[in-house]
Parts: sequence; structure tokens; C-alpha cells
Amino acid sequence: MKINVMIAEDEYLAREELIYLLEKEKDIALCPSAETGEELVELYLEHKPDVLFLDIEMPGITGVEAAKQIMKSTNNPPLFVFTTAYDAYAIDAFEIEAVDYLLKPFDQVRLHQAMERIRKRLLDSSETPTHIPKKLSSKLLIDDGEKMIVLSPDSIYYAVPSQRMLEIHTENEVIESKMTLQELEKKLEGRSFFRTHRSYLVNLNHILEITPWFNGAYNITLKNKEKTTIPVSRSARKALFEKFGH
Repeated sequence: MKINVMIAEDEYLAREELIYLLEKEKDIALCPSAETGEELVELYLEHKPDVLFLDIEMPGITGVEAAKQIMKSTNNPPLFVFTTAYDAYAIDAFEIEAVDYLLKPFDQVRLHQAMERIRKRLLDSSETPTHIPKKLSSKLLIDDGEKMIVLSPDSIYYAVPSQRMLEIHTENEVIESKMTLQELEKKLEGRSFFRTHRSYLVNLNHILEITPWFNGAYNITLKNKEKTTIPVSRSARKALFEKFGH
């Protein structure tokens, strides 16, 4: 089983060292790395890694604050391993029940120990039976501010934030809602929807074609009447192609 890992580290040398050491672990698949807490939250929502290695001290929001935001955004949070140059900060890692913490400079033996803890935690969680509630309906209820609209997920082509509202585009109409893109993504979890960009959630079943753009980015064209073009960020490109078995 491959373990998808994401690193959040603002120091270039520390980040490269951690990447080098993790690549020696045979069951690791590295996701794109983040350099700030804000970038980490954005990349996590795109890639949903199993494990996050994150620096406690980063520009903007700290690693601990970013972890708390991620935990609030999902019912199935990743495992956290905090990194720090100061042992005194390690207590912060356990505030959110982190699996482990690593002191800089990193050590291969100590990293391997952390990975063994992660493997055991992932194995235990996969063997623990969970109760899955039955869904009463496959439809969505969308609050447009005046009424609750019953909507089939298959009818959605894409969704995009616009002027503090969320526009949900179907074949025949655009529905506006006060919910966030993240909230809609959560409602559609397990279906054929994908964040091609931080501002776009797309129904993969309605993609007509994917074309190169520039600087490693791509565009997708939808099958709707307008042949809507939507950007694919460089960080989302690989995961998108994998959705199609490429």
C-alpha cells in the first residue's frame, strides 16, 4: 500500500533533506510540497494525503494552526508529524494528537521510526470496522437563500465561488448558494468530482477534453453548450490524469 505524504516546510534545505530521506522509504508517494501554512491548507484540499510532515513554525499561519484548519475541513483527517528545530516546541505537536515529531537536522533512523508508527496507525485504522450511516437519498439539498433546491449531483457540471456566493452550474441553470466550495466538495465526497484548481470543483463525467496551456498548466473543456474552459493548476495536473488512469 502506498502512503501519500505531503511536506510543509519553508526552509529549502530542510525541505530537500526531508524529501531525500522520505524517498528512501519504499512505500512513500510524495505529493507537492508547501512553503507556508496557507499553501498547505490549499494543497491538502487538492491532494488529500494520508500523512502531513509540517514545520511548527512557518510564515503566516503556523503549522499547528494549519493542522487545526485541516482537521475542521474533513471527517477523515490525515496523520500529522511535526518538525521543529527546538525541542521546546514539541509539546505543541501533541495538542492535536500528532503521531510523532522530528527535530532538525533530520536523522534517517529517527524518520524511519516515525514512519513505522505511521504504518501501524494506518494498518490499525484499516482493520477497525466503522459504522457507515445509510443515506436516505442520493440527491443534494442546496440552500439558495430563499428555498431548498433538490439537485442531482450528476446534473452539476462545475462549481466556482463568485462575489461571496457559490455558483453551481448545471446544464440548464446556475444556482447560487452561500455554502463554500469546500462544503460542497464534502457533500460530493465519493463521487466523480475533482478540484482542478483552488477555485473550481468539476464533475469528471462532463469533461470533453484536456489541453496543454502554458508553464505546465492545462485547461479542460466541458461538454455543456458553452464548452466552458476551466484551468487545471500544475499541482492538480498529475492527480487529474490519475483519475483517468493515465
